[in-house]
Amino acid sequence: MSSREKKLLIFFAVAGFIVLNFFGANQLFAYQARIKADRQAAESELKTAEVFVESKDQVMDEMDWLAEHEPEASEDQVVQTNLQQLAESEARNVGLTIKTGGQKLLPTDKTGPNYHRAKVEFTVTGTEAALYSWISKLQVPTQFRAVTFLRLQPNREDDTKIDATLIIEQWFVPATT
Repeated sequence: MSSREKKLLIFFAVAGFIVLNFFGANQLFAYQARIKADRQAAESELKTAEVFVESKDQVMDEMDWLAEHEPEASEDQVVQTNLQQLAESEARNVGLTIKTGGQKLLPTDKTGPNYHRAKVEFTVTGTEAALYSWISKLQVPTQFRAVTFLRLQPNREDDTKIDATLIIEQWFVPATT
């Protein structure tokens, strides 16, 4: 083999070595980038899992509370009628006067998949203390009942009384048909 052929062979060997190193380095950098991305994703998942573990106790407490207090399944008309009767009797017990035409059964909200809301609107007149006592008897979270709207106005005839319009809602589990 001549010296020119040897030089050409060495040149091709060096060129091949450089090309192989170039492709190998690219593969190595791509592999390192994939490892870095996988590590970041794993760290993110780990942080999310740690948050879930930390909030597990609170969620379990809430689930236990719900299991103890969840209302029985019922028809919306029954719940709405019971809500109206309760609000009316409590208003009379604390000394409030229900205005003429001051009771309205509002349409039941059936948008939730697990709970529906029966709604009743009341317009009453009475003293401030009686009104607040009535509201505190209606607002009972453990019974899934709340006053969701309240408008207060001074009574035009008597300065010692307040006119109030309230919407009372009762969450309930709908009866399956």
